Amino acid sequence: MIDLYNWPTPNGHKIHIALEEMGLDYTVHPVNIGKGEQFEPDFLAISPNNKIPAMVDQDGPGGKPYAMFESGAMLLYLGEKTGKFLPRETAARYRTVQWLMFQMGHVGPMLGQAHHFREYAVEKIPYAIDRYTNESARLLGVIDKRLGAAAYLAGDDYTVADMAVFPWLRNPEREGWDPADYPNMSRWFKSIVERPAVRRGLDVMKEFQRRGPIDDTWRRNMFGETQHVRR
Repeated sequence: MIDLYNWPTPNGHKIHIALEEMGLDYTVHPVNIGKGEQFEPDFLAISPNNKIPAMVDQDGPGGKPYAMFESGAMLLYLGEKTGKFLPRETAARYRTVQWLMFQMGHVGPMLGQAHHFREYAVEKIPYAIDRYTNESARLLGVIDKRLGAAAYLAGDDYTVADMAVFPWLRNPEREGWDPADYPNMSRWFKSIVERPAVRRGLDVMKEFQRRGPIDDTWRRNMFGETQHVRR
């Protein structure tokens, strides 16, 4: 059994999708990041960077509980644990790892910043909006080109790399891009969103999706002084 500490964000949905695809038993424990629950000591003991997702595999290495943070590392761990969606052959494995790292180092940070400066920032800074919107568009072009040459990011097979990138591409209007500009990526996206396990993963914690205006507490916990306290 896996205890998953999570919230319905793109990084959170990566792990929901992986657990559903891999057929693992898990229990979700909501961590309301808008209310600041990610700063509680019990959560920090698992995730010292106060970010979701985090998890404890109750049947970890040696049959002992094993705690993890960082969604990319969690995807690799789950792929290793189950032998699914992470190739064993060296070349295929490292194609998968490369595209997973591409998501962790580029897609998530850049699309996240585009989203932030376009939607959440109190001050609309043209330089920041242009920088992150344009860099996001460049990265999407990299993905589209790759998917013009292969069915999935790592090649012929669906892997944890696809699970990592997919949730970040669900809200193009927030990052200022048009799916019609990326036909190969759109084909790939449609094939993934139709997978039953992906649909189940996206429904996890659906009741907690943020709705309505942002209040000051939410903003402090996510982007302001509460977030930036050294712990």
